[in-house]
Amino acid sequence: MPFADLHLHSRYSDGTYGPEEMAAEARRCGLAAIALTDHDSVEGCADTAQACAAAGIEFIPGVELTVEVEGDELHILGYFIDTQNALLLSQIERFQAARQNRIREMVARLHRLQVPLSEQSVFVLANCRSPGRPHVARALVQAGLCRNLDEAFERFLRRNRPAWVPKFKMDGREAIGLIHQAGGVAALAHPGLNRTDAVIPEMIEAGMDGLECFHTKHSAATAELYLKLADRYGLLVTGGSDCHGMSKGKPLMGTVRVPCGRLEPLRARAAELRRAALLRAAP
Repeated sequence: MPFADLHLHSRYSDGTYGPEEMAAEARRCGLAAIALTDHDSVEGCADTAQACAAAGIEFIPGVELTVEVEGDELHILGYFIDTQNALLLSQIERFQAARQNRIREMVARLHRLQVPLSEQSVFVLANCRSPGRPHVARALVQAGLCRNLDEAFERFLRRNRPAWVPKFKMDGREAIGLIHQAGGVAALAHPGLNRTDAVIPEMIEAGMDGLECFHTKHSAATAELYLKLADRYGLLVTGGSDCHGMSKGKPLMGTVRVPCGRLEPLRARAAELRRAALLRAAP
């Protein structure tokens, strides 16, 4: 049975793999399909699609958006999106500017703690439009200011630590609408980590299409719980490893293997959304 990994990050956000490395790792894992779901970025989709085509692997363009629902931070995955969609690109540009400002504020807070990290060193290391906390952590280690990533997060970068800065978050309904108008399917990422199941009905009312039932940090019991929820609410099922390359010690790609049969309902829903978008745009 062919398998897919539908939650992957590359060097275009907070992962380490480039397009060719990602395709090669997917092939090594025996995957038939992968989705690139970088944070607030579709920058890597074109090159990864090309690398996957050369490796004989199906590529699904995706994105991961950070949202807020009733005061809780959630992540929404978009699949089969049009990466050239003008509104999506304009909104992503806004998110990326907020991310870059967040890095500047983190560095400023480190300076107030007498930690002499260069702002430019973080941006050079990130080398992408969508930098995040892991890039600050890596830069701290690279500069010899922390021994390892765990120390960087524990001393400075975790929530409520002295250099932590809140993320920019968009409204959950807005994120789902943004993904839909770009022809994509919207799914709630790793619900087992959020502990916010109470908002799932609200997200469904807003048009959410699916749940990420399978995830590296979901136990078998947790996956079963969300499979039952998906069945109860008529939601599509997704899953993936949430691999960030080598940034978290070991590659996770392929450790969560979703049967490719799960892709067909996602693909059908995306086609339905694209048809609806065309109808709305028709004179």
